[in-house]
Amino acid sequence: MSARANVEIEGSSKEDEMPLPRRRFLQLAASVAAFPVISPSAWAQSYPVRPVRIVVGIAAGSSPDIAGRLIAQSLSDRLGQSFIIENRPGGGGNVATESVLRAPPDGYTLLLVSGTNAINATLFKSSFDFVRDVAPVGSISTAPNVMVVHPSLEAQTVAQFIAYAKANPGKINMASAGNGSQPHVAGELFKMMAGVDMVHVPYRGGAPAVNDLIAGHLKTMFLTPVSGLPHIRSGRLAPLAIAAPQRFELMPDVPTMAEAGVPLEAAYWIGMAAPAATPPAVIARLEKALSAALAAPETQKRLTEMGALVTPLSAAAFGDYIRNDLKSWADFVAQAKIKLE
Repeated sequence: MSARANVEIEGSSKEDEMPLPRRRFLQLAASVAAFPVISPSAWAQSYPVRPVRIVVGIAAGSSPDIAGRLIAQSLSDRLGQSFIIENRPGGGGNVATESVLRAPPDGYTLLLVSGTNAINATLFKSSFDFVRDVAPVGSISTAPNVMVVHPSLEAQTVAQFIAYAKANPGKINMASAGNGSQPHVAGELFKMMAGVDMVHVPYRGGAPAVNDLIAGHLKTMFLTPVSGLPHIRSGRLAPLAIAAPQRFELMPDVPTMAEAGVPLEAAYWIGMAAPAATPPAVIARLEKALSAALAAPETQKRLTEMGALVTPLSAAAFGDYIRNDLKSWADFVAQAKIKLE
């Protein structure tokens, strides 16, 4: 071997002696390190660059699902990417929440939250803390619950219904969108305040419960105008009272629960949230887009026509609202000693 060859071998770098795959990995790492650092705020300005999922913890056709699809379309129009609704019912909304919290906190997996989430923070054992692990983006709407019955029921007022229920204890089936759902707990509140005994029949979502009520398999349930208005207007369901402090403009002839002798108030709210570790700049961008969507006359018109009241709240204000609602329902659940079937 020549002296020149010996010199070349002795002067060879350790990189030349590395296996080719490792050498390529280090070269790639070096090239990535050479890229300029992008600040979170600058990165958020380009968000979103791919489709975004909005996970809904209730079946398709439910009031949150309907409103969520309207908002998803509006966000798609404003942010230039598809916002896709994904229904994951089960566990009173906890199945959906857990799936979102397992996703990367990058703004591409969001959660449509509702009053049911606040209730189930008390009723269900879960792997997460709803207040700690979920970052509010903003409120969307609220809707008062309305108590409805099948038209064939001889009781067509709250007073008549209470008398009928007391004469037939345990014989009235009360449907709900599922164990721990807001309609379920509203019904339990009515049972306690009116002193009646009804059998709770949970469904996997409001739509199948409403279908069975219309078919006459059930006697009553609490639901939102979003789910119930079309059937009330067609005469397939009969409204008894609104669980709100004042009458509802879309059903002005329906008395409030207080007017009917049972001062029950139960509003169903929905909003948007993300995993708590989502960058604040992304939350802020979503909050701004959601606020603009709710300010649009067309969005307000459609939500109002469905029976929802547009109630925009900032991320911070929505967080306060959720904490207060959670405490209120926790106090009631403890007082009423509600147990899941």
